[in-house]
Amino acid sequence: MVYLVVKALLSGLIIAAVSEVAKRSPGFGALIASLPLVSILGMIWLWRDTGDTPRMAAHAEATFWFVLPSLPMFLLIPALLRKGVPFWAALAAGCALTIALYLAMTWLGPRFGLKL
Repeated sequence: MVYLVVKALLSGLIIAAVSEVAKRSPGFGALIASLPLVSILGMIWLWRDTGDTPRMAAHAEATFWFVLPSLPMFLLIPALLRKGVPFWAALAAGCALTIALYLAMTWLGPRFGLKL
């Protein structure tokens, strides 16, 4: 249980740091947010919990393929905001787009030999 709390606190600290840094410098906050810190922590936790090399390799590769459908969200949201769309609506649209692209990836990926 302590291990779970440590994982949650460390992950939460990263999110808090990004939001605090972004208040002062949006670009630097974005840089920190773009770092694959959550992925790296996830891999560390998975490795510590399993030590399973094939599982780790599959996880890292699947993470790469699932990052791709999330990227358009980071273009749609600012485009909508600049057009005057309210933040929450722009965020919802970005999330909806990402979900649709994730679904497309899970459907198309295996048809191209990707193990997701």
